[in-house]
Amino acid sequence: MVLKKLLIGFISLGLITAGGGIIAKKKMLQIKGSDTLVNLVQILAEEYMAKNPGTPIAVLGGGSGTGIAALINGTCDIANHSRPMKEKEITMAKDKGISRRVFVIAVDGLSVIVNQGNPVRELSMDKIGAIYRGEIKNWSEVGGPNQAISLYGRQSNSGTFVFFQEHVLKKQDYSQNMMRMNGNAQIVEGVMADKAGIGYVGVGYIVDQRTGKIRSGIKVLNVSKEAGGKAFSPLDKAAVDSGDYPVARPLFQTTNGIPKGAVKAFLEFELSPEGQKIVEREGFFPIGADIHAENKKNMK
Repeated sequence: MVLKKLLIGFISLGLITAGGGIIAKKKMLQIKGSDTLVNLVQILAEEYMAKNPGTPIAVLGGGSGTGIAALINGTCDIANHSRPMKEKEITMAKDKGISRRVFVIAVDGLSVIVNQGNPVRELSMDKIGAIYRGEIKNWSEVGGPNQAISLYGRQSNSGTFVFFQEHVLKKQDYSQNMMRMNGNAQIVEGVMADKAGIGYVGVGYIVDQRTGKIRSGIKVLNVSKEAGGKAFSPLDKAAVDSGDYPVARPLFQTTNGIPKGAVKAFLEFELSPEGQKIVEREGFFPIGADIHAENKKNMK
């Protein structure tokens, strides 16, 4: 296992040839940003490099804000972000002479999770917002046990933090009691270990890729747009596509200018049928025809 991780690390740095020999470091394609996207894009990069060993790719996380800042500062070729760029970021990019080209590579059903032992099965958007604002403090207020709610969320540099705040908390502040975690995986682990826990994570983090089933120790809540309305699962692709599942979002990659060379080739791989099968295999949703058409326009 250690050897495998080291080999993957060397591949990411472009230090191993297809025949296994060590080579001089080449100019790497640098991709930075969203924690929601980092695992997916790392896997896409590994599969792409296996077919194209002469194109080393480094994929780093750190949050959507980190990726966008890196693109603006010229320290990455592609920024991963799980939220649209903010107006101030767009202005900064223009001031730096950045010509943005935005692509959607996958769709995420942002998932609200609780501990597997929690009897609550569904919540409305309003109830989830009230929980995360700290207005609802006990599970008994929403049909659960008499137990204080433990909140797990992301740090403020995360696109998921911003998206959830805007769309679920109605742009109001998170409770000061929310534990701010570094990534999706930490939230999943926290909720698994905490019977009173609730968290929000990308849909790709809730499924065990070995079994194709929801990870043991957590329960994924169905979510309704309003109290008394029909609740839908983030795993229901039809509900995500139709907008019936209310916490779905596109996942973005942005380049500086029209993609060329290695950047264009990698983006085309991600958006190809082969790349989109990897997106689906890793628990996210492939993009539809309308998004494909928009991506194609942005390639020119």
